[in-house]
Order: sequence, then C-alpha cells, then structure tokens
Amino acid sequence: MKKFAVFGNPINHSKSPYIHHLFAKQTGCALKYEAILASQDNFKESINLFFAKGAEGANITTPFKEEAYAISNELTDRAKLAGAVNTLKRKPDGSLLGDNTDGIGLVNDLQRLNMLVPQQRVLLVGAGGAARGVIKPLLDTAITLVITNRTFDKADYLAKLFSSYGNIEAHAMQNIENQQFDLIINATTTGLQKEIPLISPSLINSNTACYDMFYDKKLTPFLEWAKQQGANQCADGLGMLVGQAAHSFFLWHGIMPEITKTIMMLRKDIIK
Repeated sequence: MKKFAVFGNPINHSKSPYIHHLFAKQTGCALKYEAILASQDNFKESINLFFAKGAEGANITTPFKEEAYAISNELTDRAKLAGAVNTLKRKPDGSLLGDNTDGIGLVNDLQRLNMLVPQQRVLLVGAGGAARGVIKPLLDTAITLVITNRTFDKADYLAKLFSSYGNIEAHAMQNIENQQFDLIINATTTGLQKEIPLISPSLINSNTACYDMFYDKKLTPFLEWAKQQGANQCADGLGMLVGQAAHSFFLWHGIMPEITKTIMMLRKDIIK
C-alpha cells in the first residue's frame, strides 16, 4: 500500500488525512495517509527517513514549507515562484519533486464560487508566505491585483517580484481607503488571533465579495466584519484546503478527485 503523510508543527488539527482518505475512497486508490509531528529542528531528518522507508509523497504545512523548498531536488515553476513547497513527490530515481498547490487550490475555489472572473480588481491583504504562494495563479486569471500589508515594503517587494506576470500593484493600507474592489482576499493570520486585518470599512459594500484563506466552524472574524459592512458574498478557505489537497492527490496518482462533495462532507465534520 502506498504511503503518504502531512508534516507540520502543530499537526493535530490537520484535516489532510481525512481529506485524502475521502479522495482514496472516491477514486479507488489504496493508500495510507497519516499526520506526522516533526520537531522544529529535525524536519529534514524526519522527511528523509519517511521517504527512505518507501513513502511516495508528503504534504507540508506550517512551519516547514520553506525547508521543504530547500530540500527539493527539483521544483515546479509554481513552487519556484511561491518560494515554498507544500507537496513532495518521490520520483523513481529517489529524488524529490517539490510543488506548491496552494495557489491553484485558491483559484479553483474562487472560480467554483463564481467569485473570480477576468478583468476584476482584486485586493490581496497580507504579504507573507500565504500571499506569495497565490499571486501567480491569481494573475493567470487576467485580473488586476492590488497587494496591501501593514508593512508596505513587503507588499512592494512582492509586486515587483511578480510584475512581469500580470497587472499587479502595491498600496499602503492607509492609501486604499474608498477604492473599489470586486474581491478582497484575506491572506493574513489575523483570524488565528481572533482579529481582523487593519483595512478600512469603506472598501466593502454589497458588491464586494470577501474571501478568507483561514477557516473556522463559524464565520471567521474577517468575514463576520465584512458582513457587518454589507458584503453579501463571503467564503472561508475550506474549499481552498480541499482544492490544494486535490491537486496534490493528482500529482501523486494522476487522478483528479471530485472536490465539491468532499467540501460538503468536511464542513459537516468540522461543524460537529
């Protein structure tokens, strides 16, 4: 039986084993998928031992995505641009291919929800690793992307880094008040602290769709705030989680699982 796992710290909260076993049942793939807690200082040893024992692939979550990037023998183009790896695949010669499926997972979910169409003006809030991993796939959809962040220099760096891939701008948070956006994506970790990003309420109205890459049993703090400002279309990152997992599954097995039913089953499991 083929072996897979997700590595992270912490890891108990991970839904990846549940998701991949649902995919396996759906597609008829026989596999074992577990969650592995790696210590902060021995991720490389843990992952190498895992693959030395014959494992086929691994997902990587916080805080090891940059380390996974560093140990990859080969990188996909999207992993190179993201500067991080969330999926590793052992090739026949034993070398490791590093990929990043976060961005395509986000775009697939936004398109599934009819929240993303060409020519839109989209605001991405945050300039950390989560934001960097989704910029190129977003630009590939022919939208205009504006990045804002508490530290403007970080947003400006990303805008310059991806300037050759599409229409992208960096604006300081205090300079975007009263601007119009079709979609606002929260890529910050404010939800983990039960906080909201420091953007102006004037950015949101009934025509502004809002998406939080964080997810929770109920509305995230950002989405609850967005609804209070009048946003009618809001969604959290659960669909992105399933979408990135589906693209990892495809990389390993060559089969793309059905996503929507898996999201519904996972939502029921989380709400319990």
